[in-house]
Amino acid sequence: MSSTPSAFVIELPEGSLAIHDLSSGTPAADAPVVLAVHGITANGLSWRRVADEIGHRHGPGAVRFLAPDLRGRGDSRDVPGPYGLAAHVDDLTSIATAFASAPLLVGHSMGAFIAALAAARHPDRFPSTVLVDGGLAFPVPDDLDIDAALQSVIGPAMDRLSMRFADPAAYLDFWAGHPALGPLLDGPGGDAARAYIGHDLVQDPADARWRSTCVLEAVRADGADVMADRETHAGLRTAVRQGVRAELVWAERGLLDEPQGLYDESRLAALQLPDGVRTTRVDANHYDVILGDRGVTAVVDAVDRLLTA
Repeated sequence: MSSTPSAFVIELPEGSLAIHDLSSGTPAADAPVVLAVHGITANGLSWRRVADEIGHRHGPGAVRFLAPDLRGRGDSRDVPGPYGLAAHVDDLTSIATAFASAPLLVGHSMGAFIAALAAARHPDRFPSTVLVDGGLAFPVPDDLDIDAALQSVIGPAMDRLSMRFADPAAYLDFWAGHPALGPLLDGPGGDAARAYIGHDLVQDPADARWRSTCVLEAVRADGADVMADRETHAGLRTAVRQGVRAELVWAERGLLDEPQGLYDESRLAALQLPDGVRTTRVDANHYDVILGDRGVTAVVDAVDRLLTA
């Protein structure tokens, strides 16, 4: 139902991958490209405020900002499997090829894991990356129960995918009660947040009610890789070892605005980040780290450092 349809479509063997061009103005032919990768149940419009801030700082046409809807979400919901992070890496590579660029990757949450894996596999194609509240995982046992782990981390998000709503207003009301995202609707980023939420909505022809665009099978396959794929977990370290420049921006609070976020100083110390990876702590939660003022500022600061390095 989004009023902001994707600007580009790349034809893949499996289907059409939709890409939002969130650039300010018309980018010059030689403008640097930022390729932004969204979270597990999100879509490309989650990056609207980050893109706007880049446009504000650099001016119209100075930077091309591309934000795909990953397969199984948004306008790319009809792209079938295979799912999993490796498939997303291949899709990002196709986008970079189509735009004849070596883009700066920015990834949020699951998108940060995809960005790290893409940079590890293709360091020449993706020479720099900003990971936002994701991309770093802790060791997991070989017998990890993936379903239980997914439920414990993103259970409310997965539950939403099976819900049905009478109309778009009911869906917006549902999000208004979310402790992390809801308060943003009444703030300066409210319009961007509403557009992002609206883009994750499609009418079900079976009963005329409305539901999320996210395909549960895609979310489960992608989530399994985030939880347990060892190549993905080693992605940042592998990428940095091959010369990729990387920064991490992390939120103090979690997915439900709880005080404990995904990371903290002690957890990051235990992870032993590779030398040279700059980290920035933000007074934000997992959602407003890319939609709220403080988070947007920190993310764009990181992007600027890598664009000018």
